[in-house]
Amino acid sequence: MNKLFFRFLVLLMSLSLIGIILVQVYWFNTSFKNNDEQFKYHVTQVIDNVADKLEKQEEYSFYDKINHIKDSTGKIPEKEDLLEILFVQRNTKTNKTIIYKNSITSEKYDYDGALFNKKFNSGGFKSFSSKRLTEVYNSNKTIDNSSLNKSLIPDVKMEKEGSLDVLNKAQLQISYKDYASTLSIEERISKEKLKNLLKKELVEHGVNTKFEFGISSNGSETKIKSAGFNFDFDKDATYSIPILADNEGNEKYELSVTFPNKKKFLLSELVSITILSIVFTLIILIAYTSALNQLIRQRQISEIKTDFINNMTHEFKTPIATINLALDAIKNPKIIEDKEKVFRYLQMIRDENKRMHAQVENVLRISKLEKKELDIEKGSSNVEEVIYDAIDHVNLILQDRGGEIHKHFEAARTSVLINEVHFTNVIVNILENAIKYSPETPKIDIYTENIKDMILIKVKDQGLGMSKVAQKRVFEKFYREHTGDLHNVKGHGLGLAYVKRIVEDHNGQVFVESEKGKGSTFIIKLPLIN
Repeated sequence: MNKLFFRFLVLLMSLSLIGIILVQVYWFNTSFKNNDEQFKYHVTQVIDNVADKLEKQEEYSFYDKINHIKDSTGKIPEKEDLLEILFVQRNTKTNKTIIYKNSITSEKYDYDGALFNKKFNSGGFKSFSSKRLTEVYNSNKTIDNSSLNKSLIPDVKMEKEGSLDVLNKAQLQISYKDYASTLSIEERISKEKLKNLLKKELVEHGVNTKFEFGISSNGSETKIKSAGFNFDFDKDATYSIPILADNEGNEKYELSVTFPNKKKFLLSELVSITILSIVFTLIILIAYTSALNQLIRQRQISEIKTDFINNMTHEFKTPIATINLALDAIKNPKIIEDKEKVFRYLQMIRDENKRMHAQVENVLRISKLEKKELDIEKGSSNVEEVIYDAIDHVNLILQDRGGEIHKHFEAARTSVLINEVHFTNVIVNILENAIKYSPETPKIDIYTENIKDMILIKVKDQGLGMSKVAQKRVFEKFYREHTGDLHNVKGHGLGLAYVKRIVEDHNGQVFVESEKGKGSTFIIKLPLIN
């Protein structure tokens, strides 16, 4: 994959993920604001309804007292004619005369002042009624005011009588407000009744959260408030409305309702969808991270495989070239007659062939190990004897470089359950790496020691060492650290991957301690057997 395209793809995926998260945040904020607006709308409706009900309940209570006076008084009310309307209409064509008469009267009731507040004294109240009379005359006689007093019998007569509800209600409402203005707020409203009204209305409007309430008078606190109410509550969570206006429209009192847990309540309505949103966002984030990690890993593997193929090509190219040269030399008539040279070239061909065979075997071992096809039979062995055997395998290479191995075997118990062939290969691989990555004369120390029921094998060199990044990845398949200008270090990144798989298959652990320029120490930990 092209580097530029890969970077563009990662950038595009990252921007998409950030966009999804921002959209989720925007949606949450918008939903929260919408819920806040709905909450405000419902609460405003609630306190409006409560204010109306408080006023109506107080008004009805006043009306009950007035009706009681009407029913219980033994006195005959004083009647007074307030207004009389007379209307006469004559149709000359039909000789039809219509007379309409409307009389408005009032009845005054006196009441005992003990029924009301002593401060309120209106001298009684009146009840208004009307008497309506409609007469139709079809005669040819002229009907005027003088003739109405005569005993003329109308052809049609309609009489209606009743109270004037509009006037009565207006008078009573004015009287009620005058009377109510003389009372204190504690006499007008019960704290318990106000609480029950608010609770009922809030439940009906779906506002199921804790609330506190209080009534203020001209900005001062009154005793009508809940136990937890404080007039310094958060303004965003407090809603107020004027109540109990007087006849002049003055609004002395104000009802305030506050919701201490408003934000919690609003969030609770979003919690289920928010959790789902977070879960899906996390799934997308995990999928994105995993996909990005796989992309990066695949890219690294692709680069490592390319490097591996190049190394393998080089590893095979040199022995093949050597074999070809040796064969060409043997064909030479002068050489073929010289048995010593023929044997030397044949030995060279055999060595290069063994070298190629070893490379192929290494690759096949890793492949079989990954497919779990490698047959590893274990038996009790002395681990120090296996180490001696591994040293013999690398002795020729070590002598060629003029190097030396120092043994520090301090373990008292050395019996382990291992496959000798594979474990010998493990030690050989580590020793070969120690020789390969020592630019100067290789100096290697091997230590053994017991820790509880384990044996530790340490292989320490004084070579190039490795970086922190390389230490974390050195046991990965195909991984090889770049060695700069040192071109004589060959390999294909399979040896240490094989080491790790074999050690772990023996229920052991392998790790490395290293410092750049100061060498490396490979440590193998294996369980002992009794």
